[in-house]
Amino acid sequence: MYHFLQKFHSGWAYLALLLLVVAVVNAIIGLTSKKEFTAKDRKISLFALIGTHTQLLVGLILYFVSPLGKDAFGQMSNAALRLTSLEHPLVNIIAIVLITIGWSKHKKLINSQAKFKTFAIFYGLGLLLILSRIPWNLWL
Repeated sequence: MYHFLQKFHSGWAYLALLLLVVAVVNAIIGLTSKKEFTAKDRKISLFALIGTHTQLLVGLILYFVSPLGKDAFGQMSNAALRLTSLEHPLVNIIAIVLITIGWSKHKKLINSQAKFKTFAIFYGLGLLLILSRIPWNLWL
């Protein structure tokens, strides 16, 4: 089960990142071009939200069945173990909380520009945080 989850988590990450990048770029384009926020824009953002939440769920399950997860938690002097056992999960949880806040805030807004701005800021910050804590040496 561990190997399947590890491969799924790594493979799904490409899709989740692609959806998140598309949502951020769409929000920036919508903000700069001053276009109306449509159902297509909402669906793009929703798919990014679902993709990142799925990645988080699989990642949390993987964390508790992985020998690199909670078992390595006490070894903070080793940079690679610290990344996989603390930094990667913690920063990505913060990123997905920001993405979720962005989704929740947009529902209360009426103005299209405010919706695009909210997605650009919150999804953009989430994307930057996620990119900052990807274990690139294990991923590529």
